[in-house]
Amino acid sequence: MNSPADHPTPPSGSPPEDVAVLREKCSTLQARADFLEEENRLLRAILYGKSSEKSKPAGPTPEQPHLAFDEPEAETAPRPESPAKTIEVAGHTRAKPGRKPIPESLPRVDDPIDLPDAEKFAPCGCPLKRIGEEVSERLDIIPAKIQVIRTIRFKYAPDCQCATPAGTPGEVKIAPARAELIPHGIATAGLIAFIITAKYVDGIPLYRQELQLIRLGLDSIGRGTLCNWVLLAAAACRRLMELLLGEVLAGPVVNMDETRVQVLREPGRSNTANSYMWVIRGGHPDRPGVVFRYEPSREGRIPEELLRGYRGFLQTDGYIGYEAVGEREGIRHLGCWAHARRKFVEVVKGTKGAAKGSVAQEVIDLIGNLYAIESAADHQCLSPESRALLRQTEAGPILEDLKRRLDQYAKTTPPRSLLGKAITYTLNQWPRLTVYLENGYLRPDNNWAENAIRPFAIDRKNWLFCGSPRGATGSAALYSLIETAKANNLEPYAYLRCLFKALPTATSDDELRALLPQNIDRKRIETFGTPA
Repeated sequence: MNSPADHPTPPSGSPPEDVAVLREKCSTLQARADFLEEENRLLRAILYGKSSEKSKPAGPTPEQPHLAFDEPEAETAPRPESPAKTIEVAGHTRAKPGRKPIPESLPRVDDPIDLPDAEKFAPCGCPLKRIGEEVSERLDIIPAKIQVIRTIRFKYAPDCQCATPAGTPGEVKIAPARAELIPHGIATAGLIAFIITAKYVDGIPLYRQELQLIRLGLDSIGRGTLCNWVLLAAAACRRLMELLLGEVLAGPVVNMDETRVQVLREPGRSNTANSYMWVIRGGHPDRPGVVFRYEPSREGRIPEELLRGYRGFLQTDGYIGYEAVGEREGIRHLGCWAHARRKFVEVVKGTKGAAKGSVAQEVIDLIGNLYAIESAADHQCLSPESRALLRQTEAGPILEDLKRRLDQYAKTTPPRSLLGKAITYTLNQWPRLTVYLENGYLRPDNNWAENAIRPFAIDRKNWLFCGSPRGATGSAALYSLIETAKANNLEPYAYLRCLFKALPTATSDDELRALLPQNIDRKRIETFGTPA
């Protein structure tokens, strides 16, 4: 038998080296497993859950009663104690439930109903006198129909022989042809505007529009012809795009964002490679402009080239490609609180446990307080100066409290966890996230650019890809005009119809600049909106 001396025991209180190594490995593996479980829950929430960041409240909190989430989390990181701060927002008038009135701008067609002549007598035999009427309104719609515009140019010739040698005809004169967007084509400005609006506003691809035209009785126009009309219209707006970019960069604030787009037949690239559509929103605060720009790359040189000569505020998300231009002299770089908040929403979706009282929910509630201040300023219609003062007095202390908490959470939170990544992102962006306090024209997030680019991202699900770089460039020009029109409360079809009628006769930059959505005379749209 072996004696105890053959198996020496380690000193009391110090485990063998191999046990310590195993414990360290187990701890690492457990952290890795926790991280993968978080990612799995987040991916399942993205795949099967709601895409919106809003969710049903789980219960009121002092900071933000209307923000809570069904998919919860629980964390063990210690949190600093701090008194809850309540933000009071001015009350809003709630409209009574019921049917909304039909807009007065819609045309009315009377449909009178009268009594038969035999019933217009009282029981005594005397005739009845009309004392009033009862009016009710219902909606009707006239489907789209195709019509042919016959342009008739009258010819004139001398009715005598006095001005010409005998036997020779006199000079024949004919009324000049109107300038058209597509010379010698059969498409009017109204038809081109209709096709472009259907594609870029309603998301109807050209092959579906081809089928619509067939149902309306026109089977001689194929999708190739429709595509050619769209490209020619976009090419006619090339100089207009240069002027629009100049107006956008002349404003005090520029918002930028980008999204992918698949473009076929790009030189030297496969058809599956990702290209990008960049968007810039800026210009005068009351007359904003939006510019889309197609580029095969997502490199940082793109925003540098687009913003050449610009001086002012630049607001973006945390993409590293904006850092170089954001640090350029004359530019003040802002961050986006919506992106920072989204990181913590992902924590809530990806972590198991109770949301109430969690670190992520606490941060979301504090960010909600910042937006409550913005809502109060909007409701009170504060001037930019008053808004900036309100932010400094109300939002400043909230930001200081939030920064203190994030600094403490960062010390005890695993950096590779979803919460750790959210905290790291927010702290890295912190100098840019607080810039919006400086100026009342600034916003806490980059939603202006995201809202402008969202229709493109939605339409992309319908048409999937651009057939060529020329098509992507043309789409960028037309999206620019449409989104600028929408930003200035113009109906896109009415604006495009007016533009395409006036564009062929506009030659100088001043005339073209007057056709931009933010500059155009609205009465001019009504004048050009008549058929022809």
